[in-house]
Amino acid sequence: MGDISGHQPGKSFRHCPGCGAESLAERPDRSVLCSGCGFHYYFNPAAAVAGIIEDDLGRLLLTVRAHDPRKGTLDLPGGFVDFSESAEDALRREVREELNLNVLHCDYFGSFPNTYVFDRITYRTLDLAFTCTIESFDPMALSDEIESTLIVPPSEIELDCIGFDSIRNILFRYLNSRSLLPPCTLL
Repeated sequence: MGDISGHQPGKSFRHCPGCGAESLAERPDRSVLCSGCGFHYYFNPAAAVAGIIEDDLGRLLLTVRAHDPRKGTLDLPGGFVDFSESAEDALRREVREELNLNVLHCDYFGSFPNTYVFDRITYRTLDLAFTCTIESFDPMALSDEIESTLIVPPSEIELDCIGFDSIRNILFRYLNSRSLLPPCTLL
């Protein structure tokens, strides 16, 4: 089984969630199996969303993270998809919760794997990126998750200041697709 930021998925559980015994065996298919009760758990990525929002001048809206993980780094608005929620609905909800902005339309841009370490647990995510049209930037109001926002011309985006690999890769691909990649940016 592959390494996940220094943690193998099978090391996430010490006791079986089904029977409580210390009888979990790691398997080569990203799962653990309890030899006591037969409980079988597969480690799969969590779904998350990210919104690429441009203003009328083609500048991108970036957020500054107010909390760990990666406090103080640049990010795109977004977050985890809730149960029974589509990715598009999650994006609309997250942008509304984080920035008080209404997404009128969103188009799927691509999917990007990520590692998200929170409270000593390593989560593997699949971040689904969307380009978004919003109703207006007014009245923007920040949640406690967002320290501040920046509206940045694409040529001034410093990819090294982006906190997560997936968001950096989203922006790299987006800027490249629009021929807006800053001249000396390499990933």
